Amino acid sequence: MPAPILPLIDAATHWPERGALVGLDLGTKTIGVAVSDPDRRLATGVETIQRKAFKADAVRLLAICAERNVVGLVLGLPINMDGSEGPRAQSTRAFARNLANLTTLPIGLWDERLSTAAVERELIGLDVSRARRAEVIDTHAAIFILQGALDRLTTLRRSGQ
Repeated sequence: MPAPILPLIDAATHWPERGALVGLDLGTKTIGVAVSDPDRRLATGVETIQRKAFKADAVRLLAICAERNVVGLVLGLPINMDGSEGPRAQSTRAFARNLANLTTLPIGLWDERLSTAAVERELIGLDVSRARRAEVIDTHAAIFILQGALDRLTTLRRSGQ
């Protein structure tokens, strides 16, 4: 049976209370990967996967999940500023559906509007060279996405929802 693909808040009900999550920033050429600690407090960059074919990308992602005892995935969903979903969001949903057929790990979708732009501004502010930014932007975007999701889950947990 395929893994469930749900909005973040709904996916969280399918994850155990403890356990690492993987955050993904899907690009057309790369996939940024971040992982949380088992208590889901801090997101850390893992790597940037150079996209090849879906099967090869999925094998690497699932290997990372196995290596780190991951209990769920958070996939950045690139929603347009007006709230609509364009071709990139559709492509992300298709990737999630294909990945769900290969794993039982629940997949949470998290609005990633402007994540890459925010990370780019941060790196520029830190005076990171253009070449270095190109190397790390996707992993940092995955950290940004996952940390945003972790913070949202923490807020919900504290408010008792």
